[in-house]
Amino acid sequence: MVCPAVEVKVELTLLEKEKEADVMSPNGKASPLSECRPNGALGHCSDEDSAAPLSLYKPRDYVEASVCHVNHLELLWLGRALLIKEHGEFSAIGHKCPHYGAPLVKGVLSKGHVRCPWHGACFNIATGDIEDFPGLDSLPTFQVTFLVRFDLQSQKRSKAMARCSAVINSSTGFSHILIVGSGPAGLVCAETLRQEGFTDRIVMCTMDKYPPYDRPKLSKSLESTAEQLRLRSIDFLQAHDIELLTEKEAVAVDVKTKAVTFQDGSRMEYRKLFIATGSKPKPMNYKGQDVRNVFHLRTPEDANNVARLANNKNAVIVGTSFVGMEVAAALTDKAHSVSIIGIEAVPFRKALGEKVGKAIMKLKEVVLKSGKVLRADVCVIGTGSGPATGFLKQSGVHMDSKGFVPVNKAMQTNIDGVYAGGDIVTFPFPGRSNKKVNIPHWQMAHVHGRVAALGMMGRPTEIKTVPYFWSAMFGKSLRYAGYGEGFDDVVIQGDVDELKFVAFYTRSEEVVAVASMNYDPIVSRVAEVLGSGKTIRKRDVETGDMSWLIDKGSQ
Repeated sequence: MVCPAVEVKVELTLLEKEKEADVMSPNGKASPLSECRPNGALGHCSDEDSAAPLSLYKPRDYVEASVCHVNHLELLWLGRALLIKEHGEFSAIGHKCPHYGAPLVKGVLSKGHVRCPWHGACFNIATGDIEDFPGLDSLPTFQVTFLVRFDLQSQKRSKAMARCSAVINSSTGFSHILIVGSGPAGLVCAETLRQEGFTDRIVMCTMDKYPPYDRPKLSKSLESTAEQLRLRSIDFLQAHDIELLTEKEAVAVDVKTKAVTFQDGSRMEYRKLFIATGSKPKPMNYKGQDVRNVFHLRTPEDANNVARLANNKNAVIVGTSFVGMEVAAALTDKAHSVSIIGIEAVPFRKALGEKVGKAIMKLKEVVLKSGKVLRADVCVIGTGSGPATGFLKQSGVHMDSKGFVPVNKAMQTNIDGVYAGGDIVTFPFPGRSNKKVNIPHWQMAHVHGRVAALGMMGRPTEIKTVPYFWSAMFGKSLRYAGYGEGFDDVVIQGDVDELKFVAFYTRSEEVVAVASMNYDPIVSRVAEVLGSGKTIRKRDVETGDMSWLIDKGSQ
C-alpha cells in the first residue's frame, strides 16, 4: 500500500547551544561559528567542485518552508540547512561540507551519518560532529519544528576545549606534548588533545613560516596566498593554548633524554612526542640546480612564483605524478605552452590502471620518453616524494629501508611515548588484515592525528576509516576510495573516453578500491559499503547492477 503524501510546514532554527563562540566537537573539530569559512574553499579548479563559500550562520537565522511527500523524504536542502529523515526520525544540519563546500544533499545517508559526495568526510546527523575526515570543522545543528507540533532537537553537538592549566613560561624548553609538524596530522592531534580534556602544555613546531595551511591546494590553485589557504589562524591556536613555533626545523631526536634539537641550536624536552613531518621531494640531479626558475612545489611562494613566471611563457613539468599533472592543468590557461615529461608510457598506470591513465592523458598533449630539448621559462619538478625522516637517524626510532616509520594501531613507534603519523608512517591497515602500509593521503593524516592523540591520553582506538583521495585536472575531478595496491583487474562501467565512468579495482575476486569521474556520489557510496565491513565481490560489479549499493537500513 502506498502512503499518501503529507504536506507540512517546517521551521529550522539554529539551536541556542550552537551560538557559543568557543566550542569544538568531540572529534577535535571547531564549530563553524569559530571560523565561518570552509577549509580551502578558494579555487578548487574543477567544474563540479567550484561551490561558493559557506554562508555565515547568524544566531537568529531560521528557515521556514513547506515540505511535500514527507513519507519519502531522505535528504532535502532547505536554504542554509539540510533536512534529514532516517528511520522515521527527523534532524537538520548545515547543508555544505566545511572542507570544500560540497552540497551534502548529494551525499550518502547511512546509519546515522551523511558522507560528503566529493571527498568522503562524514557527519553525524544528530550532532553535526565530523566522524571521518578530511576537514577540521563540524556542522551546525538546527531545531526541527513541524506544524503538527512535534519537535525533534539534537543534543549538544560540541563541548568546550580544555585550556592549559600548567604553569609554564613559554620560553621554557619543556612541553608535556611536543608535535613536530603542522600538517593535518599534527594539527588534528593538537586539537583532539584539547577537545578530549588535556590540560597540560602542547607545543607544535614546523619548518614552515605560516600557520597550518591546505597544502594540496598549492598544485590546484597556484595564485592562492597562505592566508587564503590557512586551516587555522594564530588567534585560533592561541585561544586554545596550542603553541605554534614556525621556522623551527627539527634536526635530531634523543629518545633517552626525551629531547628534540632544532636547526637554530635550541632544544626542547618532552614527555610525549608526535612526529608528523610529512614528505619531501625526491632528489633529482640536473644542470642549473641553483637557477631561480626551477621549483619543487612546497610553499605558497613556490606556487605563486610558478604562476607568475609561467604567464604567457613556456612551462615544463618534469614528472607525471598527481602533483605534476595538477600543476600542468592549472597552467594551461596562463602559460603560452605546457609540456609534461615523464618516464611512464601512461600516467597513473600503477595507481589507476592503463585504461583510466590513457583517458586522463587525452585531456592534454603529453611529452613522454623523449630526448627532445624543451625551452623552459619555468620548470616544476614533480617526480614524487619520500618521507621527511632523515633527522631520526641515530635516534633509536625504527625506520624501514625507505625511511618510513612503522607504528602500531595506536600510532606509537617502537619507543614508548613517541608517536608518528601522516606520510612518514607504515601502519596496520584493517582493510588488508592489519598489514602495515603507507597511505600518504591528506584525509588519512587527519585520522592518524586523532588516533595518536587518543593513544597519548591512554584511550587507544583503532583506525576504521576508508582511505579517500581526490585530484582535480583540466576542469575534471577524480575521486578514489579504498586501498588498491596490487590490484589484478579493473572493472569499468560508463564511458572512459568521455571521462564519465566508475572503475572498480579488484584483488582475488574482491573489490578493494574504486575511482570515478563525473559519477557522483558513487565513490562515497562504495566507501560507505567498505566502511561497514561488507565485502564487494567482483561479480557484483561486473553485471552493472548497482542495487547492492543501496543501504536498506537507511530507508
